[in-house]
Formats: sequence, structure tokens, C-alpha cells
Amino acid sequence: MASPENSPVKITAKTHVKPAKKLGKKECQLVTFDLPYLAFYYNQKLLLYKTDKTVDEFEEMVMKLKQGLGVVLEEFYQLGGKLGRDEDGVFRVEFDDDMEGVEVVEAIGEDITVDDLTAEEGTASFKDLIPYNGILNLEGQHRPLLALQLTKLKDGLTMGCAFNHAILDGSSTWHFMKSWAEICNGSSSISVSPFLERTKARDTRVKLDLSLPPDPFSESNGDAKPKLVPQLKEKVFKFSESAVDKIKSKVNQNPPSDGSKPFSTFQSLAVHIWRHVTHARELKPEDYTVFTVFADCRKRVDPPMPESYFGNLIQAIFTATAVGLLTNNPPEFGAAVIQKAIESHNAKAIDERNKEWESAPKIFQFKDAGVNCVAVGSSPRFPVYEMDFGWGKPESVRSGSNNRFDGMVYLYQGKSGGKSIDVEITLEGGAMEKLEKDKEFLFQV
Repeated sequence: MASPENSPVKITAKTHVKPAKKLGKKECQLVTFDLPYLAFYYNQKLLLYKTDKTVDEFEEMVMKLKQGLGVVLEEFYQLGGKLGRDEDGVFRVEFDDDMEGVEVVEAIGEDITVDDLTAEEGTASFKDLIPYNGILNLEGQHRPLLALQLTKLKDGLTMGCAFNHAILDGSSTWHFMKSWAEICNGSSSISVSPFLERTKARDTRVKLDLSLPPDPFSESNGDAKPKLVPQLKEKVFKFSESAVDKIKSKVNQNPPSDGSKPFSTFQSLAVHIWRHVTHARELKPEDYTVFTVFADCRKRVDPPMPESYFGNLIQAIFTATAVGLLTNNPPEFGAAVIQKAIESHNAKAIDERNKEWESAPKIFQFKDAGVNCVAVGSSPRFPVYEMDFGWGKPESVRSGSNNRFDGMVYLYQGKSGGKSIDVEITLEGGAMEKLEKDKEFLFQV
């Protein structure tokens, strides 16, 4: 439980929180939508709040959060369990009242201000504030499926969260967080209960042989020589509502002649990012570039699943084109490529993808998104600024350092509301420097 030497954050306590009521023994099979994420890392989120609380008041806040967590875990009990396997080797979530529950770390960073962290472009300082850095979801067999770190700052509080991505996606993550905030704000029950029957979305039982490949991003992957790791740089680009509107109107200046729908806000911003990142990488015209989006399939599967479905109900949608075609054509060319890929990913395509994977399961690593890729996760639709636990809305919401690679993009609501969007991008250092100077990308023209 000791803090790393020279860390500005000192850990003061570590406890565990279980559901407030006894629930007995429960099991839930992981399904085809969940299993590919076993070799991803825990999904990390950091929420920053400004408060002027004393240490004693901070301890009261922590107690309130723990009490609310115990209540919300009565319905979201899977987060208090562990990964296990049944007698056939099929992965599942296992819960019983004797398990330790959710890990909660308390810490103090007396010299850190909220403004210090909101000004942080990268994630280096976040590693002291979010648990489970570099921890694979597969390790959920031996450790909690949710870990939290609550850190008192000089003028605020951070809530660092690490969710096991093999058991839930972004929609489920923010459904849980919003439900927890409701309880902490005095509600006696949550407004929307989680739909826990994963096998309604897919009931195929898949036995996995999990011999994970070595991680090329580690200092040494077993070879005599360590692999060279690209120097990555992270930055948050903030697009105002007016900038988003301009990007969307530009892409829709020349409507498709084939009668297809106008390009959505997401498709418009996505092609804007894809084109300018590709340009910053200085690729050859004949090179290929891949666009990947982790799409919510709740309304795409047949029968459709409720929004409250708890688990992973996302799939990666891939599309590719030549660099020259993407960058030399007007933006509506790339937008049409993205739109076609997204719209063709219907119930039939999802079913075919699942059957193909089930016949020859392959565990992907987080970086397997494609060559010269731009991969988009999270969503500006997630209500991240509604996470008020009793001391106001967050000043900022960010992703941690896990699951980042060259081309990974996270989209969030902008703090200013409306259609503003924050775009977190991770790129190789040289390409990021070029993107930062790209006035057309930043809409400074």
C-alpha cells in the first residue's frame, strides 16, 4: 500500500466495499461481445472536482462515497465479483458475499491543484491518481473488477476509476457512475436498473485457450533485446460547438448524389480527425490507413437490447482506404467511407462476425486496430459532466494511460456543453507536433 518514492501523492488507506445487502452466490457467463477484451488493460477514467474541503471533510466525503457504493453495488453486484471459469473452461463473472468487493484507495496530494491537472495534456501525472496501471483484464481472476482511488488535492478531489473492460463497456460504465451519483445525492434507489442477462444478446459458450502473446510495449518481451517503443505524445483538442457545426457543415456542403443520409456530427468530426492525423503522419499516397470505431450494438442486434444492458455490447468496425484517396479528395469522400462501414454493421453483420470469431477465437491486444490507424473510443453522448456526487459537476473528465497506442482517440462531451467535444489523441511524437501546428485541424483559419 506504500506510495512510490518521490510521488506527490501519498496513499493513506486501502479498503474494500461490498454490496450493502447479502446477495448470496451469483454467476454470469461472459459472452462473445465480452471475451475479446480479456487482453486489453483495465479501462481507466479520472474525474476532477474542485472543492475547498478540509482533511476531515474529505474523510466525510469518502465515507459518503463508500456508503453510496455499497448501495449501488446491490444492483451492479458484478463489479464486486471476480472473473472465473466454469467446469468447461468458459469465462464468467462470479460473485458471492465472501468476496472482498471493490477496492477503494484513499490518498492525499497536498501540493497538486485541480488546475495543474486540467492543464495536463498527457497522462504522466495521472498514474499516481488512477489504480491498476498496466493491469490486464485477465487479471480480474485474482483482483477486483473495479478499483477506485479517491485523492484529496490542494483545492479539490480526484476520483480515479479502473474498470475491468472484459465485463463492461463505456455505456455500462457511465450508467453505473450516474447511478452511484444518484444514491450519493440522496436518492433511495437508482432510476434505471442494469439489465444483467448477457446471454439474451448472445448465448454461445466459447472456451478460450488463453496463452497471451508477449507485450511488445513492455521493456522486454522475452527476447534478448528489448523492443523499441515509439515515443507517444498525448493531447486534448477542444472543439467548441461552433467549430463542430462548421466541420459538419463543410463535410455536408456537397450532399451524396446516391440519396444516402447527410453525414452525422460523429462522421463529420471523425473524418476531420482521420484526414488531419493521416496528413501529420506524412504517409505515402499508396500507403493504407485504417479507421476503427468501437460502436454500440445495443440497437443493432436482433432482438435489440435495452440501453441499460450491462456488459460489453460493442464491436470494432474497421474500414480502410489509400492515404492519397483520403487526403486528396474532399472530406465527404472519407465521411462516406466511414458512413458506409457504420451503416452496414447491422444485425446480420454482427451475427456473422460473432460466428466467425466463435469458430476460431482470437484474443486481440489493445493495439490491434489496424495499420496507420485512427481508432475512436468513448462517446460525446456519455453524460460525463452529470457525475455530481454532492459537491458539484466535475471540472474535467479524462482517460488514464491504459489502452493507448499510436492513433487512439477518445471523445468526450465538452465542459461548455452543447455540441462541444473534447478530443483526446495519442500519436507518435513527431506526428503530434505537426498536428498541433495544423491550423485547419484546429479551425484557426
